[in-house]
Amino acid sequence: MAMRIILIGPPGAGKGTQAASIIEKHPIIHISTGDILRENVRAGTELGQTAKRFMNAGQLVPDHLIIAMMRDRLAEDDAQNGFILDGFPRNVQQADALAPLLDDMSLRLDAVVLLEISDEAVVRRLEGRRVCSSCGMIYNVYSHPPKADDTCEACGGQVVRRADDQESVIRGRLDVYHKETAPLVEYYERSGLLHRVPADGGPDSALKYLESIGVSGK
Repeated sequence: MAMRIILIGPPGAGKGTQAASIIEKHPIIHISTGDILRENVRAGTELGQTAKRFMNAGQLVPDHLIIAMMRDRLAEDDAQNGFILDGFPRNVQQADALAPLLDDMSLRLDAVVLLEISDEAVVRRLEGRRVCSSCGMIYNVYSHPPKADDTCEACGGQVVRRADDQESVIRGRLDVYHKETAPLVEYYERSGLLHRVPADGGPDSALKYLESIGVSGK
């Protein structure tokens, strides 16, 4: 059977890392809101051109555009074996739209995984993040610093701190998460789909948990 799951959690919870460990073992795709937005803009689709106007104005892309892009993406052949949704739904309104969308496509969700982590742990994790400006390799000054100061071990490029990894920016993103996305926890708890997994349990903690409860792509 196909594995169809949603990953939710605050910025810095490790959704991308957990998704990577799942798709390494199971033949499913990782769909992030950012990826489908960039692809539609790059391809110059009608939806992408409309979304670009909002992005260029520094505004959030409206829910109806995101949902339309998601419908198109889920209809593609590679999504039929299963998927991980990351960054969607972003709020309860998007979750309300996702349910009938999946029904129309005769698809059902297997699980919604909440990666639990405290705000202070997020701040420490993201404040300590450093990224190679050349190859994009990620380091952390607390848990995985580069061996040589500010030099990437993979390519020798300069390791830098991203502008959005400042504490004030991180806390602003956390505020948005608590206001917009955190209500999804209660939403999916009511449906019985929500499963809580500690975000500090290792890069494959979500995979191990899903397999332990019988959710797999086999």
